Amino acid sequence: MASLNVGNLGEYLREQRRAAQLSLRQLADATGVSNPYLSQIERGLRKPSADVLQQVAKALRISAETLYVRAGILDEREREELETRAVILADPSINERQKSVLLQIYDSFRRENGYAPAPGTEADAEVASDTNAGADAEAGSGAEAAPGTHAGPHVQAGPDADAGKDHDPHS
Repeated sequence: MASLNVGNLGEYLREQRRAAQLSLRQLADATGVSNPYLSQIERGLRKPSADVLQQVAKALRISAETLYVRAGILDEREREELETRAVILADPSINERQKSVLLQIYDSFRRENGYAPAPGTEADAEVASDTNAGADAEAGSGAEAAPGTHAGPHVQAGPDADAGKDHDPHS
């Protein structure tokens, strides 16, 4: 784990707060964290917890993972993976089953390239696997895919990916 660089974190938080045009008091009200404590964080005198950083990130509308990296709680590679997962999970244009399948594919590519999933994502893969067991039933539930996309539960990759498309009754 990276060493803590609280001063750099404090300077960054101050810049972000000013860019958001918030006073320290306004940020304190938005986060539920005391004004003096936030001031000490900005001056590099206090080491905030991950929970405090998450509250601050939410109020400033910035990535909590970025703050975790600056605080030394998370390394850069883990942050990138978590942000990728967050974007997938937050996408309103795809349903929960599709998100699970996409995360499974993402994990499989990462493993294939020698990267282990980030801590806490193994459970996501198991949930996604369980979700796929009922995917056939969900495919007929009225959920529609975007035009030109495959709405069925089976995901194919590689040169033969289009070979089975004509045989799928859901396409």
